Amino acid sequence: MMTLRRAKDRGHFDFGWLDTRHTFSFGDFFDPDHHHFRALRVINEDVVQPGQGFGTHGHRDMEILTWVLEGGLAHKDSLGSAGVIRPGEAQAMSAGTGIQHSEFNASAEEPVHFLQIWVVPDAKGLAPRYQQLAFEDAALRNRLGLIASRDGREGSVRLSQDVAVEVARLDPGATVRHAFEPGRGGWLHVAKGTVQTGGLELKQGDGLVLEDEAALEVTALASSEILLFDLG
Repeated sequence: MMTLRRAKDRGHFDFGWLDTRHTFSFGDFFDPDHHHFRALRVINEDVVQPGQGFGTHGHRDMEILTWVLEGGLAHKDSLGSAGVIRPGEAQAMSAGTGIQHSEFNASAEEPVHFLQIWVVPDAKGLAPRYQQLAFEDAALRNRLGLIASRDGREGSVRLSQDVAVEVARLDPGATVRHAFEPGRGGWLHVAKGTVQTGGLELKQGDGLVLEDEAALEVTALASSEILLFDLG
């Protein structure tokens, strides 16, 4: 079964320095029908203006994955980690028993556009952890490339949950396919462009819930970028 979640139905707030869209309930946005999907708790699409960002704040017991679409995002945390996340780089942070961190636009001239994804961990009280890895465009171009998994296989960042996150950057006309093992569910998020799957046309910000589906086939109708979550 496929269930469409249109971009226009997400929560949307424009604070001037931050333009943010929430796929699931988050902050002041509450949608009882879209609080989470399995262990996937948050997909926030954020655009932060030059020189602006999120000051130091804390999290606990959450796996946080950041994927930058355009620009650079500067990160600092209480573990001593610091750096700039750019397109093609995945950042995974396990908040565990507690972590303090900040994120700011690394540019004084251009906005930064990124996805912040939260996954509920499979255990509480884990040791905080930080990881940042870069992926070559060839690993994602017209194919689904693994960027995050429980065991860090294929050079992906690690998340403490039974989830695999794949990204594909698709040229017009390119098709990718993913097979699901029995009992697993999927969430497709269109980060850029327009794609077609199962007779449906999805555009930037649209999501698709997949339950009891053996496989998913996605074809790009324009230059596109997609994220696919395979969840136990």
